[in-house]
Formats: sequence, C-alpha cells, structure tokens
Amino acid sequence: MSTFKNKVTITHIGTATAILDIDGITFLTDPFFSPAGTGFEFAGRICKVHDDPALKLDQLPHIDAVLLSHENHADNLDPPGRQLLDGRRVFTTVDGANNLAPRPSVIGFKDWEERKVRVAGKIFSITATPCKHWPGHECVGFIVHTEDFGVAADGKPNAIYFTGDTVYIPELARMAEKYHIVIALMNLGKATFDGLQITMCGKQGAQLFRDIKADVLVPMHHESWDHFTQNEPELAKELREEGVLDSVRWPKPGVPLEL
Repeated sequence: MSTFKNKVTITHIGTATAILDIDGITFLTDPFFSPAGTGFEFAGRICKVHDDPALKLDQLPHIDAVLLSHENHADNLDPPGRQLLDGRRVFTTVDGANNLAPRPSVIGFKDWEERKVRVAGKIFSITATPCKHWPGHECVGFIVHTEDFGVAADGKPNAIYFTGDTVYIPELARMAEKYHIVIALMNLGKATFDGLQITMCGKQGAQLFRDIKADVLVPMHHESWDHFTQNEPELAKELREEGVLDSVRWPKPGVPLEL
C-alpha cells in the first residue's frame, strides 16, 4: 500500500509540456505553446508541430516554477514559452541558465546535483538527473521531493521524476538507491533525427521504469511531431509486451489527471 498521500494532478498540454500540481503548488515542464503548423529550424531541417496546445498561455493557472530539461531546442522551449520564465523559479542545465541570463531566478544544475529550494513557500529538494539526447547539448531530468511526501515502506523518501529528453541510460537506476519514485513522467515517442534516436521508445521506457522501481508511469512527448516515431498505439504495444502497461496512466490533453 502506498504511503504517498499528497494530491498530485498532471495536466498534459502538448509535446513535453505538462502542469505538475502538487498540493496546489504548480510546476510546468518544458514550456511549448506554439500553434499547429509552426515550424522551427534544427540541424538544417524544418520541424513542424501538427497540433495546437491543449491550453494557451492565457488559460494557464498560476505557475510557480518551471522544470526545463533544456532551453536550446524549440520543441521544449519556444518563444511563447519563454514568456513564462520571467519572474519564476526555473530549474535547467548550467548552459541553459547562462543562456537565459540575466533572469535571477534561473538555476542551472549539473548531473546529480541536488539543491533545496523554496517554491511558493515550501522547501523542495530538486535533483538533476543525466540525459543522453542530442550530442554535445546539455539536457537534464529532475527528481522532485519534499518532506511531506513521506517515506515508502522500504524506508526511502517518496519522490516524483520527470525524465526530460533522453534515451535509456543504465546510470539512471541510481535514483532507486536513494528515492522511491511514486510517479515517473516520461518523455517517450522514440524521437529520431537523421537516423539518431534521441528519446526513449516504449521498450526503453519500460526498462527504466523497472530499473527505478516506480509505481506509476505517465507517458508524454509522443504525438504531434514528425520526428516522434512512436505514437500512442505503437507505444502501448511495446509497454504491453514489456509487462508494464497496467502501471501506465495516459493523460488526455488539457484534462487534469489525478494520481
């Protein structure tokens, strides 16, 4: 039986963008709000988004902090999304913090760096996790923990994990040594660019889910772009074959998912 009693709601907006509401304190992941048909240049190619965000900027609730896995790819931070960074706590990479300067509330994290930060009056422990994404570009995921998440039956503190953009790397299993991951919010979709896979497929996501011994898997980042090569049907097939589908909660765009 879970010892985690906090109220957590995830509202997927599109791509890797979701509102993570923890007892009324709101984190936003990788802000992207451009409309369908918008194109961005990357490595000499134009990438287009094919769906509108489920919520527009003026439809968002108040956002307290942003978990920004990387700021230099437009499908994780576009020009409208940048408007949300001013005056808010932003957690990102070291390079990202430098590129976003002089915003005083942006903090850059190295891999496995842990900091205690105050968000909306509450102290959270934020730990950056490694990512393997585009060669030579920094990217991080995040473990979020706060004292009132409590302790799991195995004696480890409960926590929430956002993968950021990454393929599977065995090193991430380390988080299970320190934390009990209650919710794993995973960027999947097997994003592929010029033959290089840059985010997890269903099999890799399932492997990581087992490695970190998480309770619930919430997939996103698998629709709306041509470089996402596994949409929900293909993803669900692999997650079923890997035996983890019963632990998956699929978010519907714009609809709060209570966990």
